[in-house]
Amino acid sequence: MTITTQSPGASGCLFVIAAPSGGGKTSLVNALLEREPGIRLSVSYTTRAPRPGEEDGVHYHFVDVPRFMALKDAGEFLEHAHVHGNWYGTSATWLRDEVQQGRDVLLEIDWQGAAQVRRLIPDSISIFILPPSIALLRERLTKRGQDRPEVIESRLKAAREEMRHAADFDYVIMNQDFARAVDDLSVIVRASRLATSRQVVRHARVYSDLIESPSR
Repeated sequence: MTITTQSPGASGCLFVIAAPSGGGKTSLVNALLEREPGIRLSVSYTTRAPRPGEEDGVHYHFVDVPRFMALKDAGEFLEHAHVHGNWYGTSATWLRDEVQQGRDVLLEIDWQGAAQVRRLIPDSISIFILPPSIALLRERLTKRGQDRPEVIESRLKAAREEMRHAADFDYVIMNQDFARAVDDLSVIVRASRLATSRQVVRHARVYSDLIESPSR
């Protein structure tokens, strides 16, 4: 299955954002969605337990492993990955409907999922969030207070591997200054919306009148 956000009648953008654990991805995404309300966040499925403050159907669809595997076997997922001992997956059905209706969608996934999405949706816009240093990454993970020290060290090891794949993405944002990073995300979103191929679809009638109608 290959999906394109530039099929006839589709003018929406698909933004794929990845970052190592503790890289600040979720905070940046939330700030972006407040600034750019036209983007819809794809709610992934996961087998991990909800964290404090997370709601089912809002942050994730929380399911057990048998349910996840049943959905996977039924072909429900566009991409899926096993990360830090848990499964994560993106609904292909929901995403296909959104893309076909020309809506902007944001996927918040890991680098493995992003690689799968790039293969299936070649014109997606991929963005990787980098922390300014490993020391700051360790500090962020420690301050979250959600993991034991050995788990944090495991996440840091995994983060180094994840960051090696940053060069595979269309854009890289250094999350050193939060406000600046949000501005950078917004710039990418707005520039992508102004791509000629999307503007021709979004403003088809105006484009036709301006470009194709005979001069008077």
